Amino acid sequence: MLMTVLAFFVTIGVLVIIHEYGHYRAAVACDVKVLRFSVGFGRVLWSSQRGETEFVLSALPLGGYVKMLDEREGVVDASESHRAFNRKPLWQRATVVAAGPLANLVLAVLLYACVNWAGVDELRPWFAQPKLGSLAANAGMQARDEIVSLRPITVDADSADDSWTAIRSMTDLQWRLTQSALKGQDLLLRVQSRIDADHPGHVERELHLALSQIPAADVDGELMERIGLTGPYSDPVIDKVVDGGPAQKAGLRDGDRVLRINGVVPLDASQLLKIIRESHAKGQAIPLQLVVDRTGGAVELTVLPVMKDVGGKRVPRIEAALGGLPASVNVSYGPIEGLSLALNKTWDVSKLSLNMLGKMLIGQASIRNLSGPLTIADYAGRSAKLGWVYYIGFLALVSVSLGVLNLLPLPVLDGGHLMYYLFEGVTGHPVPEQWLERLQRGGVAIMLVMMSLALYNDLARLIGVH
Repeated sequence: MLMTVLAFFVTIGVLVIIHEYGHYRAAVACDVKVLRFSVGFGRVLWSSQRGETEFVLSALPLGGYVKMLDEREGVVDASESHRAFNRKPLWQRATVVAAGPLANLVLAVLLYACVNWAGVDELRPWFAQPKLGSLAANAGMQARDEIVSLRPITVDADSADDSWTAIRSMTDLQWRLTQSALKGQDLLLRVQSRIDADHPGHVERELHLALSQIPAADVDGELMERIGLTGPYSDPVIDKVVDGGPAQKAGLRDGDRVLRINGVVPLDASQLLKIIRESHAKGQAIPLQLVVDRTGGAVELTVLPVMKDVGGKRVPRIEAALGGLPASVNVSYGPIEGLSLALNKTWDVSKLSLNMLGKMLIGQASIRNLSGPLTIADYAGRSAKLGWVYYIGFLALVSVSLGVLNLLPLPVLDGGHLMYYLFEGVTGHPVPEQWLERLQRGGVAIMLVMMSLALYNDLARLIGVH
């Protein structure tokens, strides 16, 4: 809990400071007098006067602001009127407003570049047996298949092989699948069947994944499961036997590889677990006949599972951890390639965020994709526990989201002010005061609705509603 709270406040603090610093630096460059730079709202906890600007830390840390000299907010001395924000040319006012979101996007590029340069261990796109009847199973995916590259299926079926995109990790694959599913675009997958993590099989196959069958409204955090890709491949081995449990009593040992269970050859650890979970009749566990490979020899054993509560259901368990660690790969890039990919990733995440928001607005995507502070805190804590590289990647993602959100044309956001300036540039006069007041009220109402939905989604995820 302490790690989660600290990671959350560091995330909010860094992103708010960078955002407001963008406004601040642009204002100074345009010779606008900055009266206060605040991190947080409400009661001032700490302040320091630096030149003509007061830097403060306030009690409510969820945001911040830069207060500039402005004749609309109070009397301005005639000697300083030329430094008031409202007196500046239209292009300078637009620059100051746009600088905050742009600072977040620049930060995201730098953070993604750091992740690319440092390298990170990620799961290989090497899969367990897909769900029966799923899109992946219908495409021909099998246990031990690794997806090595993909390309969109276009009208021109004879497009050159250079259109194939190499897939380096599970994260990379999930990103590509999400983009294509939102577009309703089928993919051609190039897969290799592997004996183990280092030895591909002799056959490379091309499979048609019909992502166009998934409605855009179903593109969410459970997309991989909807496709049928239930998880990474793991060998059907006994990883750790619990002392005194049914597995130990039956003679199973750590490292035993299950060759057959009740006459079935398990393709992977997930199928082995499924067979065990289904080994009951009328609420009572039934014996399991296992043949395991132990140091080159086959050993036959009988295990009687015990019934345990799992997720509110009574299921059989043999009290042993199944499957080894999934195969992973270190993904890293050189200086130029890492920076180039960071630019592309920031651009792609920005487009995807806008695309998702647009589809949610017209009902083509689920509003469950909206996340609030509780989800941010949860993922901040999880990524921090994994290591600084993972946390930096998470920080980059949230920074992109904050930059894109603030560029939306809502009156209370930076994008709303840019919308006002566009109106002024086209018509030659500012938006009338009475309209400004009405638009501000509408913008506040929309933001409250969005925040309420995001908070509801956060709570629903925490209590397992979706």
